[in-house]
Amino acid sequence: MTEIEIMTTASLGDTSYLLVSGDEAALIDPQRDSWELMESCADRGVRIRYALDTHVHNDYLSGALEVRAATGATVAGPARAPYAFDHLGLAEGDEITVGDATLRALETPGHTAEHTSYLVLDGSRPDRPAAVFTGGSLLAGTAGRTDLSGADHTEELARAQYRSLRRLALLPDSTRVLPTHGAGSSCSAGPAATGRTTTVGAERRTNPALTVADEEEFVSGRMAGLPPYPAYYHHMAPVNRSGPPVLGGLPALRPLTPAAVEGLAGGGAQIVDGRDRSSFAAGHLPGSICEELDDRFASLVAEVVPFGTRLVLVLPEPAGEAGREAVRQLLRIGYDNIAGHLAGGVGAWAAAGRPLRSFRTADAAELVGHLADRRILDVRPEGPDGGVPGALVVPLAELPRRLGELPRDREVWTVCTSGRRATIAASLLDRAGIPVTAVIRGGAEDLVRPA
Repeated sequence: MTEIEIMTTASLGDTSYLLVSGDEAALIDPQRDSWELMESCADRGVRIRYALDTHVHNDYLSGALEVRAATGATVAGPARAPYAFDHLGLAEGDEITVGDATLRALETPGHTAEHTSYLVLDGSRPDRPAAVFTGGSLLAGTAGRTDLSGADHTEELARAQYRSLRRLALLPDSTRVLPTHGAGSSCSAGPAATGRTTTVGAERRTNPALTVADEEEFVSGRMAGLPPYPAYYHHMAPVNRSGPPVLGGLPALRPLTPAAVEGLAGGGAQIVDGRDRSSFAAGHLPGSICEELDDRFASLVAEVVPFGTRLVLVLPEPAGEAGREAVRQLLRIGYDNIAGHLAGGVGAWAAAGRPLRSFRTADAAELVGHLADRRILDVRPEGPDGGVPGALVVPLAELPRRLGELPRDREVWTVCTSGRRATIAASLLDRAGIPVTAVIRGGAEDLVRPA
């Protein structure tokens, strides 16, 4: 009997799958931090035979090499992917067996040029696929975006995606669709359904990517209105092609003294503070930025901190579990250069006689009726619909390189939707010496809502 276990990484909007047949398994599109899963398989007497990727991911580092190092599994992936390490390349029609199940490669370019899906053929019904791992091709309620390889390839890949999706739609209605990308992933070309899995029949009836009238309409839709994708995506494919460094487990986070943190910051390291926004605003290390530690922590770090930057963390105390979560999220997207964390947190810094900075916070209600006499910076990620009158609009991801556009002669009020990005923006302005108030409760919508 073949079973498929679903493992969702909500912070990235992605899903990995473990296919188990008898005492053998294949791990499809594994995250880099799959160590606990591998231990669970060993405890259950299940041998992972393959670590299988559908494409060279643009939103996380593949865990395939971690799986091979820990279990001896064969790394397999699209034959057209130019990997720089030993692997089993799978072209159209190639098959691998896992217990009584067979996985058959189905080339489905579009999301990326090398993208390959995998049909699951159970031993009892070898002529009828039970499921298909669709990676970034057919998603629940949408499809994978086709612009990740650059503007020169977007139209070509959009046309390939159109054909790939219609090929997948020819599978039997009951075929389970098991995509990697889903709700919350920037690899999606449109809003994905909240459900992580679906069926071919359900998608054929309701998915706009399949119900669109013709190829030209599909292509024009794929090439228009796509939101920007995170800057760190540019680094994921090259690292995955060369092979991410094998870690062998979650690295320990080194405790640092205030003197060590001061020295690292002076040498160019970025201090990232994972405490809540109110605590950060009330007192934080000079030059630090606020990135509240929750499911979105690493993705927001990547919006404003260049890839490869050396990081020092300031964490909620005690820092044990918080540190592990922060490191885990950062490693998933290749932010490996983590020097350590400030032992004892902000309290230890202050006790060592070192200065703290602060800035004012406010509710959106304090701006209502005062828009004309306040300098407002709107940092929402997409073009504001019904923007704040008179506000300067700079999406958060663009703010580090556009700080020079901001006047410094009076206070700036940062706003977003909920206060999260507004606080990050305020920390960037504070680092640059620009007087700032962060609207941390409420947001831009409250300022444009009719009275």
